[in-house]
Formats: sequence, structure tokens, C-alpha cells
Amino acid sequence: MLQAVPKNIHIYLESNPNPNSLKFVVNDMLVPDGLSFDFPDAESTSISPLAKELFTFPFVERVFFAGNFVTVTKKEDLEWIEIQNTLKDYIKKYLESGKLIIDIKDEGETMPVEEETEAIKKIKTILEEYIRPAVEQDGGAITYHSFQDGIVKVKLQGSCSGCPSSMITLKAGIENLFTRMMPGEVKSVEALNS
Repeated sequence: MLQAVPKNIHIYLESNPNPNSLKFVVNDMLVPDGLSFDFPDAESTSISPLAKELFTFPFVERVFFAGNFVTVTKKEDLEWIEIQNTLKDYIKKYLESGKLIIDIKDEGETMPVEEETEAIKKIKTILEEYIRPAVEQDGGAITYHSFQDGIVKVKLQGSCSGCPSSMITLKAGIENLFTRMMPGEVKSVEALNS
């Protein structure tokens, strides 16, 4: 169970390439490093009271947690300037109260079982060292899913889901990096999104 400890919380806002997402960065870790939790709708929030409460705002479309930030994706019909302080104040009060953030006793989605070959180890290392930090900086996450027939499949979460530039980043950035670092092994990169 991940519960906030009552304390003085400071939050600052960061924009990202998805104009409908905003990153609320907190001066404390919300979830353990390396873990992320994506809630694409209110029905998916059973393990997160905070995500469930954020979905009570009619303009919230998606909620994502990683490290020390919450990324909220809004509906397109409002501007951030109209709602960002409301969300910031709400998140701050919630965290300062010490209420439960995420109940992680449920292991969640299981990944396909595959033999961890040298190529897969190298793919995971490239994702972890080169790609994940940049994606997290933009309020999202990328996780390895599978590798077969030269195709790396990844899952994009948070602000990356539904971002107009995510497919360009995937092909022009991530795929180019893999084909350069693993020539002959990786042919393409594809996203599996919910």
C-alpha cells in the first residue's frame, strides 16, 4: 500500500508534448522508482483512491502516476489555465492529508512469458537507460512488452497515450535509436496502447 505521509507538499506544473496533458510534479515520491500506474478511465481506478477522486472532475480524461509526479489528461474543450490550479490544489490537499495513493498489493497486468535472450536484455537496457528517462520527463512511461521477428512492442502510458506527437517520437526517435544500436536485430518498434 502506498500512502502519503502527512507533510508539507509542494507541487509545480510542467507541460509536455501532449497539449491535453499536464504534469503535476511533487516534492516527494508517490510510487516506487521504476513503477508506473496508468488509469485510462474511472472504471480502472480500483487500486487508486486518488485517481478515482480525480476522475470526479468532469474534465479529467486520464490519470497517470510515476515516481514523483501525476500526469492528468483533460478533455479538449477546456484550456489548462481554467482548471490547472483547481487540480493542483486538490492534489496538494489530498497528499497532505496522508490518504492512500495506490494499493499495490494487486500485481496487475501480467506480461507474456518469453525467454530472456541477449537481444531482449539489450532492448530492456536501451529502454531503461536511454528512453525511459526522456519519456518520464514528458509525463509518460514506456514499458517493454515483447520482441519477435525483429519487432519490439512497447506500451506507452500517461501523457504519451493519445499524444499527437507520440507516433512521430516512436518512429523517428525510438525506432531509429534501436535500429542504430541493434542493426540487423531490430527492424521496427510498435506501440500497444489501451
